[in-house]
Amino acid sequence: MAEVDSEVPPLRPRYRFRDLLLGDQSFQNDDRVQVEFYVNENTFKERLKLFFIKNQRSSLRIRLFNFSLKLLTCALYVIRVALDDPEQVTGVWELIFWVNRRVPVWAIQVTVALISFLEAMLLTYLSYKGNIWEQMFQISFILEMINTVPFIITIFWPPLRNIFIPVFLNCWLAKCALENMINDLHRAIQRTHSAMFNQVLILICTLLCLVFTGACGIQHLERAGKNLTLFNSLYFCIVTFSTVGYGDVTPHIWPSQLLVVILICVALVVLPLQFEELAYLWMERQKSGGNYSRHRAQTEKHAVLCVSSLKIDLLMDFLNEFYAHPRLQDYYVVILCPTEMDIQVRRILQIPLWSQRVIYLQGSALKDTDLMRAKMDDAEACFILSSRNEVDRTAADHQTILRAWAVKDFAPNCPLYVQILKPENKFHVKFADHVVCEEEFKYAMLALNCVCPATSTLVTLLVHTSRGQEGQLSPEQWQRTYGRCSGNEVYHIRLCDSKFFGEYDGKSFTYASFHAHKKYGVCLIGVKREDNKSILLNPGPRHIMSAPDTCYYINITKEENSAFIFKQEEKDKKGLPVTGLYDAPSRLPVHSIIASMGTVAMDLQNPADPPEDCSKLSLPTENGAGSRRPSIAPVLEIADSSSILPCDLLSDQSEDETNHSDEEGSSVSDFVKGYPPNSPYIGSSPTLCHLLPQKASFCCLRLDKGCRHNSFEDAKAYGFKNKLIIVSAETAGNGLYNFIVPLRAYYRPRKELNPIVLLLDYPPDNHFLEAICCFPMVYFMAGTIDNLDHLLQCGIIYADNLVVVDKESTMSAEEDYMADAKTIVNVQTMFRLFPSLSIITELTHPSNMRFMQFRAKDCYSLALSKLEKIERDKGSNLAFMFRLPFAAGRVFSISMLDTLLYQSFVKDYMIPIARLLLGLDTTPGSGYLCAMKVTEEDLWIRTYGRLFQKLCSSSAEIPIGIYRTESHMFSSSESQVSINVENTGGDDQRSNRRASWKEKTAQRNSTTSDQSEHPLLRKKSLQWARRLSRKNTKPPSRTERISQQRLNLYRRSERQELSELVKNRMKHLGLPTVGYDEMNDHQNTLSYVLINPPPDTMLELNDIVYIIRSDPLAGPDVPEDAAQGQSSGGGRTRQDFGTETRDETHL
Repeated sequence: MAEVDSEVPPLRPRYRFRDLLLGDQSFQNDDRVQVEFYVNENTFKERLKLFFIKNQRSSLRIRLFNFSLKLLTCALYVIRVALDDPEQVTGVWELIFWVNRRVPVWAIQVTVALISFLEAMLLTYLSYKGNIWEQMFQISFILEMINTVPFIITIFWPPLRNIFIPVFLNCWLAKCALENMINDLHRAIQRTHSAMFNQVLILICTLLCLVFTGACGIQHLERAGKNLTLFNSLYFCIVTFSTVGYGDVTPHIWPSQLLVVILICVALVVLPLQFEELAYLWMERQKSGGNYSRHRAQTEKHAVLCVSSLKIDLLMDFLNEFYAHPRLQDYYVVILCPTEMDIQVRRILQIPLWSQRVIYLQGSALKDTDLMRAKMDDAEACFILSSRNEVDRTAADHQTILRAWAVKDFAPNCPLYVQILKPENKFHVKFADHVVCEEEFKYAMLALNCVCPATSTLVTLLVHTSRGQEGQLSPEQWQRTYGRCSGNEVYHIRLCDSKFFGEYDGKSFTYASFHAHKKYGVCLIGVKREDNKSILLNPGPRHIMSAPDTCYYINITKEENSAFIFKQEEKDKKGLPVTGLYDAPSRLPVHSIIASMGTVAMDLQNPADPPEDCSKLSLPTENGAGSRRPSIAPVLEIADSSSILPCDLLSDQSEDETNHSDEEGSSVSDFVKGYPPNSPYIGSSPTLCHLLPQKASFCCLRLDKGCRHNSFEDAKAYGFKNKLIIVSAETAGNGLYNFIVPLRAYYRPRKELNPIVLLLDYPPDNHFLEAICCFPMVYFMAGTIDNLDHLLQCGIIYADNLVVVDKESTMSAEEDYMADAKTIVNVQTMFRLFPSLSIITELTHPSNMRFMQFRAKDCYSLALSKLEKIERDKGSNLAFMFRLPFAAGRVFSISMLDTLLYQSFVKDYMIPIARLLLGLDTTPGSGYLCAMKVTEEDLWIRTYGRLFQKLCSSSAEIPIGIYRTESHMFSSSESQVSINVENTGGDDQRSNRRASWKEKTAQRNSTTSDQSEHPLLRKKSLQWARRLSRKNTKPPSRTERISQQRLNLYRRSERQELSELVKNRMKHLGLPTVGYDEMNDHQNTLSYVLINPPPDTMLELNDIVYIIRSDPLAGPDVPEDAAQGQSSGGGRTRQDFGTETRDETHL
């Protein structure tokens, strides 16, 4: 029995899981009870409260109806005043207490009063909370009773129908109803106007109510006095409240005068409170920046700039670059920043040039309300910049990533332009339209600066918008040429729409590039197929141009703005014959054009015979000795396989040498080509590099400590054949990987690979060592540049380049521009200790580059400083370009590359082209940037235009610029300048003749000596320096000469002291002092970059030419018959090609 009771009865079918899935129709007809749940209490009062107060839309209608009733009562009062006749009433107080009210007006007023009274009582009942006196003593309730109860009484007592009732006080009730109605309107439409709008509306309503109340009250009281009309009373109130007080209309009886006193007292209390609230809201709005209206966003174009903190330098760089393009002049810039506007930024934005086009909004990109204020969904572009001055740069990147995600979530169709600091964070924002990773570009540019001098200056000038007007008024020739060539930029155009390149349809790329440069002065550097999204830099002569191709070229201005195009079109319209290739308007002189025509005619007789010389730019031997000017082979329209030298895809040209020693061959024979097996971060572009057959052990990467594999403890013990490249950085970040890859790329000859030494403040982690252990001749050492022992141990006396990377810990300082103080002083010390060393420095602020290689009494530097101020006053974006360290590529600031991201809004191809130039990306078929040095044997080419033809015809290389170094005398003091000028002023012709003879002799006879040993004193530079310095008309006295000699002796002794200091430390460390040459410096030279110079530019000795060399892996294999023809025609073709490639780069 117990077991039966303990058994659990089975579940009914409706509760079984199977029945719930399959369905059970047996219980569908069961009785069910529907239960309704209410949010509020289901009573009559709660329902009325929901309709009149809580419901937004219904309460809005009620308040609108109430507002209309109050306006109607005020209008009825005005009508009653207009129909009133005071003469029917006698006596002063009778005129005040009794009026003449018509029956229709009375009936309407009674009806309105009855409705208002019932509504007021209902709302009082619904809002009752237990305290009846609080409800009854509210001002709005009292006014309501005053204006409604007397009218209701007149219904039951007819003699009171003409009693005066102050109905005009309903204007204040209308004001309250309007405020409540606006609040309900905001809740109903789910939008809010600014508090500024509400406060202005309240202020206007208050003024109107005061004026209306005063006008109606004075008019009524003056019925017993002067009997003013309603208009005269309104005029008196406006004149009184405006503090003008003409006195032509005044109250005459004491009740009206008392009312005026009361109104003035009320105005003195109410209006200042309103104005104070309005001023407070105005100041708050100035801080937050207000809103960008939806109407403006839909009718105007705007771009949004999102930053965590806005500095004046960043703002001016953005605005100057953004508005440098003509088609962006009508755009507005909306700045969204979470911090309050800086004082300097506020001052700049108050300038009329920017105040009409720049809108500052204080807010966060992570809030949808702030993005709505900026109208991000209607923006043409959104620029998100990282704060590079943060101590924790990774945290700054995280903030940038969140901003990019928030903008993409809110406005998925808005183009994103994102700046990232760390390369490992780049893959988080791959969805952005354009991304610039600061450390990637920085380290790649610094690396190329070591093998292609002043690459940082070259790229910086290319990505800055300029018209080449800088320095044109300078008396210095190099400044005028340098400033004019700095205006060159990269542009693009379709081949079918181009007058520059349209005639080269069906021709080879090399042919089009050379002839476009010869004819129009433009440099064609790249092309993009219609069916291919990749840009190819110098795809070589095998690339045949077609009409849909997009051409990328370097020129002062784009083709659409070229004046030559319009002249050509005018000739075509007039039916004039079109000029040919060599008789077109060109920058070449007539004799050069005639000579070139003869050269081409003679060379076309035997175009297939390659030159037998081993140097690509050397003097041809088939011309004989002095028979005629040396000739250059023509550039063929279509690439001939017999004229293109073969290239082994994976072999190094330097391996084909037969005269190298076994020792030299063994040093590079163990290098292989391949892709690095380990990348330190996600998203790095794979690059074919020189690698070790087996990874080096981590212990072998330490330069200053031996291990069981080798016992070397300093750079001298390794016995490197090439000069070292030393990189000083704080930590081994992932961006440092991009410094090594361009220097170990497969197209770098093995014989020219420079050892790389990383001088790090903190030892690297194993993750970084795992990434670099596969590269040959890469070492690290723990140390700092402010320690002389560390510099000597890492081999600074055997180094050719020292790269000083800006340290993250010093980027933020109490004073912004002091962030570079330690770096500048340390570099200045090394500049004094090792004057022959090429030091490449990265600074946080570009304005601090004037302190690099600082000389306190250098008059020439002072003249350059004044020139920089003149260019800045003219509005130049490149005012710092004439500073000698920047022009020579010795200093660089990553903020200079911010314009690369800004330019991408107009030129979406600039980032891919910059990445290809710097070696960050390696597109198959695209060329790479390298350099070649003009030696004395190459001066027979004479001009840049002929060099262009020589490179295009021999190796299909495209030159894009020149790095020129000139001898120059920098005076050390102003007195010395005046002395030198006075001494040379009498014999100008003789000194100039002697200086030019020395220069020619040095170029012809000296092949190994440096130009710095024969400094050239130029007349113009000295005159310019004298003009900008203090004028000294008196001849130098004997005291000044003696003081100058003492100064020279002091300098000589200072140099000797520094030399002894270095040598003593080297002896203490056990290092040989033979390699330290303390007097070999280059302080009497200046260097600068010429981008796309004119074809008639004369080549000078030691010029370094920037060239874009075609990809050796891109060309197909040469047919066998062509190879056999080459071998029969000249057995040294393959070997000569390898020698040419090796000799092209004299670095």
